[in-house]
Amino acid sequence: MRVVTWNLWWRFGPWEARQKAILSVLRELRPDVVGLQEVWAASAAGGETGENLAEWLAGELGLHCAWAASHAPGRWRRRIGDDTVDIGNAVLSRWPVVTQEVLPLPAPADVDDGRLALYTRLVTPRHEIPFFTTHLTSATHASAARCRQVTALAEFIARHRGDGDFPSIVTGDFNAWPDSDEIRLLGGYKTAPAVPRQVLLDAWEYADPTAPSATWDMANPYVAAGGGPSVRIDYIHVGPPGPGGLGRVRGVRRAGDGPVNGIWPSDHAAVVVDLEDGPMP
Repeated sequence: MRVVTWNLWWRFGPWEARQKAILSVLRELRPDVVGLQEVWAASAAGGETGENLAEWLAGELGLHCAWAASHAPGRWRRRIGDDTVDIGNAVLSRWPVVTQEVLPLPAPADVDDGRLALYTRLVTPRHEIPFFTTHLTSATHASAARCRQVTALAEFIARHRGDGDFPSIVTGDFNAWPDSDEIRLLGGYKTAPAVPRQVLLDAWEYADPTAPSATWDMANPYVAAGGGPSVRIDYIHVGPPGPGGLGRVRGVRRAGDGPVNGIWPSDHAAVVVDLEDGPMP
């Protein structure tokens, strides 16, 4: 089973050209499930929802879609000077989404711009999969705020993980370095877990150590303009494997880490993980 997480950089930069590049990358990857952050949805006349990037991608790729809008998009809208566009998270899935729920993430007022976590339960022919995607506060100094967000996220996961055989999958832009307090707290295997006995493994631990890992990469011109080091801030976490190795990480890599017909799709690279979805031989 192929899982992807990707921050799509909302309506920033050459977003119309980037939209086509994003589709091209996803079409080539042929994912089973995708967690998306910074997804836009335009409001049509009369306040009704107009075009939604996630729904458009799902339609083009033949996937199901779940979408959750931010509860506080004002700061985002001011950055592009358009108060008719929503921002949020989304899940694209090859299988039906039978349940979804949204968790607004806690944040102090100075960094609160409506971040959230989206839970979906996916029904495959053999399993039900608890799947989450999230987007944590981005301020460099806000590790303490992200720790509070991770604690809320971990409790959210615990409420919805269920007792099925397939482990929880947690995707997202965590805006945090791999050795940060917040990533260690979520994982629960390098420090005490936020929820007792709940462990979520960073899939990149299984990667080739020589493979490029930065998802916020100075090679990307959208990133280079702001300076700062290249770092991995986007993650796919998976619970410990179920019976027969179910959910075990088989491979992990970056994608969307170069231009498509001269256009970089996003300011983030995607993370792609292949998971065992049946008993190991």
